Amino acid sequence: MISHKILRYVHINNFLWQSSNKALLAKLRKKTGYTFSNCKKALELHENDLQKAETWLKEQAQALGWSQAAKVQGRTTSQGLIAVVVDNNHGALVEINCETDFVARNKYFQNLTETVANAVLKYSASINSDEPVTRIPLDSETLKALPASDGKSLADHSALTIGSVGENLGIRRALCLSVQSGIFLSGCTHPAPTTPHSVFFGRYGALVAYKIASKHKTLGIQLCQHIIGMNPDKVGNPENDQPNPVSDDETTMIFQEFLLDPSVSVQQFLVGAQAEILDYARFEMGESLERPQKLDSVEICG
Repeated sequence: MISHKILRYVHINNFLWQSSNKALLAKLRKKTGYTFSNCKKALELHENDLQKAETWLKEQAQALGWSQAAKVQGRTTSQGLIAVVVDNNHGALVEINCETDFVARNKYFQNLTETVANAVLKYSASINSDEPVTRIPLDSETLKALPASDGKSLADHSALTIGSVGENLGIRRALCLSVQSGIFLSGCTHPAPTTPHSVFFGRYGALVAYKIASKHKTLGIQLCQHIIGMNPDKVGNPENDQPNPVSDDETTMIFQEFLLDPSVSVQQFLVGAQAEILDYARFEMGESLERPQKLDSVEICG
């Protein structure tokens, strides 16, 4: 009778222990995304302490990532994402590269892109300037040294992602754009995101700084869409610049047909809106960086 009770007790406790372990294992896998075997090992090594197991997994992935990064270094990264994020008076435009379009759609890669964009945005907000618009380009080496929200460098986050996706990655470039009070800042990407998000992803991205007589909900986005679609060399000034005789070859923004209404030029559109473009930036995924961007301001108010 006693042995029967003991066996029953052991069976019930073993069942409860297994159920508890399975619940922890499921929680750890959902939280980290790592394999069943790695999560099981992490829990066993740390006596089912979920936090310690998660920390250990990340450390292992980081070490694996640096090792994997060394192996894949030099492999071509021709795919990737452009990310845009705007928070009031500060904006960031970044390009992150990978080897395949498949990985560009991977959640780990997109998480890295979001981490980089937010780190650049935070850096932008830390710059003190009295200029109406402050523009700061960041190269790859500078970006890798920037800290993310958890204190780790973006280089560490990149290595961690390489360990997860198994491809070479590159944090290629970024640009900060900050404006003073009274100046508006907008950004967008193409293709447009299907769901609202604080960071937008696409193959093209743009930021634009502008003034306007009265607030206009969509003007900034419309200008960004034009910049992405028409790829102007500069804003232009109607007093100093002349339109191209061949309209299809026009590269000065104010003389281009407005993308969303080809019946008017950008200049005419701005006159109607009583707007002034102060600065802009455009990134295209994988584009050559040889062409200098000529960014001047122009006031076109009626």
